[in-house]
Amino acid sequence: MSGAHPADPIAEAFESHRARLTSVAYRVLGSHADADDAVQEAWLRLSRQDADAIDNLGGWLTTVVGRISLDLLRSRRTRPTVPLDDQLSELTVTLDDGPTPEEHVALGDSVGLALLTVLDSLRPDERLAFVLHDVFAVPHGEIGTILGRSTDATKMLTSRARRKVQAAQHSAGHRQQQLEVVAAFLAAAREGRFSRLLEVLHPEVEFTVHAPGGRFVTIGATEVAGRARVVGGAARGRAATVNGRPGVLAWNEDGTPLSVLAFTVADGRITEITAVVDPAALALMNLPEPV
Repeated sequence: MSGAHPADPIAEAFESHRARLTSVAYRVLGSHADADDAVQEAWLRLSRQDADAIDNLGGWLTTVVGRISLDLLRSRRTRPTVPLDDQLSELTVTLDDGPTPEEHVALGDSVGLALLTVLDSLRPDERLAFVLHDVFAVPHGEIGTILGRSTDATKMLTSRARRKVQAAQHSAGHRQQQLEVVAAFLAAAREGRFSRLLEVLHPEVEFTVHAPGGRFVTIGATEVAGRARVVGGAARGRAATVNGRPGVLAWNEDGTPLSVLAFTVADGRITEITAVVDPAALALMNLPEPV
């Protein structure tokens, strides 16, 4: 921890709460990097306080991390979703925080991954209330202090959030199925397993490649399976969301973008694939850097 002396009793006390605080922040924010930032900010605020005047350090830190996380959630600006078309510079590509495409299959039963997916459907105050109460058993009165609401109002907020989470469980399962289908396609493309490719491709799948020579479209499972080597090398890239669709972002060894892939999945099969491999087009996009 930056700025904390190992012999400092306040630093030691903070460290004893770090794991829980990080877990709270991660489940509220859905990002390891943002969670670490929130916890570090909590330490900075604690270092400016008279710790002797804090009766319940764990509760105080949870409140501070909750407020910081809430502010971060509210400050995020959602970018509009636009169709995948020739306006490639308008593609919104965000890295999925966590597993690679291959690891998504192994995480099929991961409650944490599914819950984070569902929580994205909640408003910031609902998300914070649900996570703190239903996941970490923080009393409604303490959550209300963070939100500036009464205990009864916070109970109603948590209840509403819980209903939304339950209603969204089916959607989260659907998203997980999409990720598994994409992972199966990428694995088959990399290994050259033609028969497996045909299993996960819709008979009338459309494959659009934006290459240096122009835009090329291939239609039909057999034809697309034969061209799957175009995307096989991207299977070891990072899982991403491309205009709301499951995708993959890959980089060259020098850190420049190699390709962006986006998939449409329906009824357990891939119906559309968009691949951008043109360096000039990739350079125009506001793509995340390799991490």
